Amino acid sequence: MFKKLSNKKKTLMSLLMISSAASFAQVEKIVVAHRGASGYLPEHSMEAKSMAYAMDADYIEQDVVMSSDDFLVVLHDHYLDRVTNVADIYPDRQRKDGRYYAIDFTLAEIKGLKMTEAFNIKDGEQTAVYAQRFPIWKSDFKVHTLEDEIEMIQGLNKSTGKNIGIYPEIKAPWFHRHEGKDISVAVLKVLKKYGYTSKTDLVYFQSFDAEELKRIKYDLLPKLSMDIKLVQLIAETSWDETMVYVDGKAIAYDYDWMFKPGAMKEIAKYADGVGPWYPMVVAPESKKGKLIFTSLVKEAHQAGMQVHPYTFRLDEGQIPEYAQDFEEFLDIFYNKADVDGVFSDYPDRAVNFLQAQKK
Repeated sequence: MFKKLSNKKKTLMSLLMISSAASFAQVEKIVVAHRGASGYLPEHSMEAKSMAYAMDADYIEQDVVMSSDDFLVVLHDHYLDRVTNVADIYPDRQRKDGRYYAIDFTLAEIKGLKMTEAFNIKDGEQTAVYAQRFPIWKSDFKVHTLEDEIEMIQGLNKSTGKNIGIYPEIKAPWFHRHEGKDISVAVLKVLKKYGYTSKTDLVYFQSFDAEELKRIKYDLLPKLSMDIKLVQLIAETSWDETMVYVDGKAIAYDYDWMFKPGAMKEIAKYADGVGPWYPMVVAPESKKGKLIFTSLVKEAHQAGMQVHPYTFRLDEGQIPEYAQDFEEFLDIFYNKADVDGVFSDYPDRAVNFLQAQKK
């Protein structure tokens, strides 16, 4: 179900009441395959990435974490226990919080695990996060490295003649730094190795961590002779998506400033785009025929940035009530809100929608 924007956000965000609006699009709209074609196959599996490629997504997303021996692996979280059988194979390797961290395992150990559709655990029972998706523990899926995936995408670009891009996210750089690992440098070196070095290359580098993005923009990219597109992901502070350490204790980074007037101009100083949660673009209290658009897209565009909201899903309870169906959901964002792209677990539906618009 949907999370609600906090009352504080509602007062900070400037809302514009609009019942309908024409598209202001001047640039080509894009589709980002969120964790691959994750609505059809287990998220971040190589199979899900292959399917997303075949569906002609413009970009394919890679969430990246580090192993204990400094390899970059593609996982949504820096934990292993909600997509693999790590608890069965290594029952004594969890931390005090009961979680199994990727950073505590070697690449060989991680590759030896079985991976499946994301699941929750309640009362010792595993249940799929999305019940109608690929069944958990069926078939045979494995965790892979960032380099494995880039090589597959680049190989397919060569064999098919397409030119599909990548959209990596460094996961929890604050955590990796606290553990003594610089994930930002590691990922940037891999991107440079595979030829992603300039803003014209088909890569967006995203993070929820504003301070880390500034470090990348002003320190790491110049040192590596790189200048790729950076995207500031935007979260609710309450999600604990980004933490900062104060006197050795981790506290939640405060995202509230990103919703204040002038915030987009500040973000544009170090980023080329923003990735908001979609209720930050169309307010959740919107109704059919009475949509409430925030000022985020307009202000981001005025600051010269692109806007790529997340996440567009077909699953039960995931299409907001103000949209009759998934296609109207897409239409509201692509055409009325004028976003530049969307992250979707069902990239084929978004690709088909945009292709139909061109006819």
